[in-house]
Amino acid sequence: MPSPNEITVAQLSRLIGTPACPTLIDVRTNEDFDADPRLIPASTHHSHRDVEALAPALRGQKVVIICQKGLKLSQGAAALLRDDGIAAETLEGGNVAWREAGEPLVPEAKIPRVAASDRTLWVTRHRPKIDRIACPWLIRRFVDPQARFLFVAPSEVRGVADRFEATPFDVEDVFWSHRGDRCTFDAMIEEFSLGTKALKRLATIVRGADTDRHDLAPQSAGLLAISVGLSRMYRDDIVQLDAGMLIYDAYYRWARDAFDEGHDWPTTMNRS
Repeated sequence: MPSPNEITVAQLSRLIGTPACPTLIDVRTNEDFDADPRLIPASTHHSHRDVEALAPALRGQKVVIICQKGLKLSQGAAALLRDDGIAAETLEGGNVAWREAGEPLVPEAKIPRVAASDRTLWVTRHRPKIDRIACPWLIRRFVDPQARFLFVAPSEVRGVADRFEATPFDVEDVFWSHRGDRCTFDAMIEEFSLGTKALKRLATIVRGADTDRHDLAPQSAGLLAISVGLSRMYRDDIVQLDAGMLIYDAYYRWARDAFDEGHDWPTTMNRS
């Protein structure tokens, strides 16, 4: 049974990918991190020695500190943050317990961070519909919660990427793009090692909507309709992205928890 200031692997796994996910900070030693440079989804690696420097940015947030085994480094770092008024917990069993449970881990080398920053900066074509909303959702929920996205004219994507150190996505002839009959969302799931059953189920829906193959999943046509509708509702792409995050939050929860649930009328509830 975890202590009052611990969270279990199962509990944290249920939170990752949802708006309720706490801020995750990996404080493994450099030696342990170099031996396995993969991150629990949505976490960032930071030295335990100056974890208190993060306190101002963590005000009002729930935080989970992760070390190798959930012992001295995470316990000490979380205690320091709690002394600074931060609601900090530790992951029971640490990174080792997460790995042993078979939970996904994101290769740190695949995360294209901006130089001297923990954040990522991405750029794509303006007026997003499906992939260009789905991919930012995936990145913010599973890779970098602080990721920033630039939506620009199609002809300017490469130039903006070069001048602003941004990573281009969902345009032709770049790394993060369509591959064969798979869309950019599929590529990101593969490259970030996020192939859970729920995300694969969601990826099929996104692929069907984004490539006009509604035979892949009955939900694809609905996602296309919602996506086109959102694009007509908002002139500002960032405001549209914020609205789209809720749509993909709902699709993800359906794909994870409710994909086998139906609805009919009249209801089958006991009327006695």
